[in-house]
Amino acid sequence: MKKFLLYILLLSAPSLVHAQFDKLKDSVVQLYGVVMTADSLKGIPAVSIVVKGRNQGTYSSDQGVFSIVVLKGDQVEFTSIGYKPVLVNIPDTFHGNQYSVIQLMVQDAQYLPATIIKPRPTREQFERDFVNTPVPDDNIEVARQNTSAAKRRLLARTLPASAGEAASTYLRQNATRYYYQGQAPPQNIFNPVAWADFIQAWKRGDFRNNN
Repeated sequence: MKKFLLYILLLSAPSLVHAQFDKLKDSVVQLYGVVMTADSLKGIPAVSIVVKGRNQGTYSSDQGVFSIVVLKGDQVEFTSIGYKPVLVNIPDTFHGNQYSVIQLMVQDAQYLPATIIKPRPTREQFERDFVNTPVPDDNIEVARQNTSAAKRRLLARTLPASAGEAASTYLRQNATRYYYQGQAPPQNIFNPVAWADFIQAWKRGDFRNNN
């Protein structure tokens, strides 16, 4: 009995696979067409055409022509800057494997608040406001400020030490400790060179509290 059931299953397996393949093949649809403006019927380039729920999409050409493979029952969204989005449903009862559309898109107008431009009452007031109006720095001025000596010293104090700098500091500290091992290390409080460096650092503002 088991051999008979196995034989029946082996005979029916190809037909089941073939049926599933035919069903999948019948559900695939080649969606193509052109995207145009609703008022002037001109092709819209670079329209985003995305199948909702799946990571699948394409763009329209310079003439608004597009082509994409979808499944029956899918929802396809057309979006473009300056136009209202459009959602197209692919009917699941559609017979065939090709579906063409001429998709019209309506411009999405954006209304900004009104701006009223008024002149200055007097020429003297205009000249005063023109001179006192702050002008933002351009890219060259910003780069010059960021590369100044004061800004580089500030960044050097705030940025963490790199791996090479940390290793070099660790090796110098070990070398100093081994050099004065068994005796008291010298005190820089009586070193005039150290005092000169301290005074210069104080004048530069290295010890200033930036908070």
